[in-house]
Amino acid sequence: MGSIGQGISESAQGLLQGSTHNLLSEPKWFAVYTTSRHEKRVALHLAQRDIEHYLPLYRSARKWSDGSKVTLDLPLFPGYLFVHIRRTERVRVLEVPGALAVVGGNGREPIPMPDEAIESLRTGLHLRTVEPHPLLTVGQRARIRSGALEGMEGIVVRKKNSLRMILTLGYIQRSIAVEVSAEDLEPLGRGYLSDSAIPSA
Repeated sequence: MGSIGQGISESAQGLLQGSTHNLLSEPKWFAVYTTSRHEKRVALHLAQRDIEHYLPLYRSARKWSDGSKVTLDLPLFPGYLFVHIRRTERVRVLEVPGALAVVGGNGREPIPMPDEAIESLRTGLHLRTVEPHPLLTVGQRARIRSGALEGMEGIVVRKKNSLRMILTLGYIQRSIAVEVSAEDLEPLGRGYLSDSAIPSA
């Protein structure tokens, strides 16, 4: 019985180690800190190396000094983009010119981002009007309950006659403003969305 029990124990340990290995070897989304204004160049190098990545962009209308107007595609999170890699592949990412660091926590180990957060951004951003926004930590919290970016939570602010949801990615301490309608929102913790509860941007 001792040898049988030992065999079962060793088998279970092997399965556990295999499971842990699989978790570590599965590709996850990580934020990459880049040289300022080099996000698109880093994305190009990643594509050339067949490294899956995601660089969220937004459209911005600009007017040059000669009076001409142009619409630019600019990074939504300045200084950052996202890669879908295994932890062991971060060296490949850091070999890319302009890629400075794979974002981690207090220690040196990089922290993966929730798959659902990146998936929501990839599938929903182009369906709403978005732009970068200063980091915001106060105001009425709400959840987008329908439409693009459904399920994402943030802080509601008012800008002129429209509502905006400020979504913050705590992993990189960056916020974006997303245009929403009151019908799309579900308040969290403080009752209905009253005008007095919504700060102005």
